[in-house]
This record gives sequence, structure tokens and C-alpha cells, in this order.
Amino acid sequence: MAEGLRERKKRQTRQYISDVATGLFLERGFEAVTVAEIAEAANVSVNTVYNYFPAKEDLFLDRSAGMVDRLARWVRGRPEGESAAVAVLRELREEVESVSPRVGLFAGYASFMTVVEEAPALRSRLWAIAQEVQGNLEQVLREETGAADGDELPYLMAGQISWVHGAVMAVIGREMVKGRKPAEVSREVLALLDDIEDLLSEKVLNYAVRGVE
Repeated sequence: MAEGLRERKKRQTRQYISDVATGLFLERGFEAVTVAEIAEAANVSVNTVYNYFPAKEDLFLDRSAGMVDRLARWVRGRPEGESAAVAVLRELREEVESVSPRVGLFAGYASFMTVVEEAPALRSRLWAIAQEVQGNLEQVLREETGAADGDELPYLMAGQISWVHGAVMAVIGREMVKGRKPAEVSREVLALLDDIEDLLSEKVLNYAVRGVE
């Protein structure tokens, strides 16, 4: 369905508030900026800010909603004959090789990560997001393997696969904060992905292989 005028205006307002907030956070740090200051800078009321963003952390991590089902989406979309872990490794390699901003390979990511590192509330929120990512992946693995409720294997496998993603993102963040070029970090992380795959057991690499429909 086409986006209506009301929906478009709400989306634009939300994006504008987020952009204003992000600019202030990057300039002064997350904890030094209040919601009232953001509202004033965006020329809206504090209530309007909270209508779009329930918590201050949401203003900075406003794109996190698209990440919580990332691994689950990759696993759901894997082709026949490919396992869950191999699907995630393949998707990560493709994004790293293409120097994708979706994995933090862009010049501004250093500033983003610096704000996160200096704010315990943001680090806590990112941890919670990571737990949600893993939980969504576990649910997909349970559905696709037909695992019983008491079977802990999907939980363990989701943890292993989530570690792969988390390790890659952590290394990218660490290296980008050093002011390094995205293309250089990309090449190193591609080699890291080979090392990570070598560390995974055959049981993990062959878990939840998609069969022929």
C-alpha cells in the first residue's frame, strides 16, 4: 500500500528528531545531552519526542529495530543444502567484502562507537539487543528443526552462531575507532571469518541444513 500523507509526515518527523539527537550526541556525548535539549533543538515538545522514542537510548539506536531479526532472517532465507551457521558466515562475508555500512564499515562509525563506549546506558542497550537477536535466532532454529521445548540444542547453536556475528562486529568496531580505513578493516575481517569458521565444530557447521522442498 502507498504511504499516506499522515504516515509520511510522522516518519519524517521521527527521522528529523533522530537526526537532531544524533548530531547532539556526537558533538557532546550521550550523557551530556538531555531529552529537553533535543526537543528544543528539534522545535518539538518533550512529549512529542517520547511519543516517537520511548527511551533516550532509542534516539541514538533508532535503527536497531532492523537488526533484531537479522540472523533469523538470514537463516530463514538460506538456500537448499545450506546450514544455519554457513548461511550466517556467507552473509557476513558478503557484507564485509562489499565494505557495507550495515556492518560498520564507513568513516562515521568511529564517532558512533566512541559515543557508545562512553555511555554505559548505550552499552547495556546493545547487550539487550544482542540477546534479542539470539532469542529470535533460537526460535527459528526450533521451528525449522522441530526441536522439543526441553531441547537445549537450538539455544546452544544460536549462541554459537550469535558469537560469530558478535565477534565480527566487535572487531570492526574496535578497528574503526582507531581511525582505520574501512577497506583495510574489510580485508582483515575477511581473514578473521576464515579463522572463525575453522574454530566452529562440524556439528555447528552442519546443524539445521535446509533440505529439498
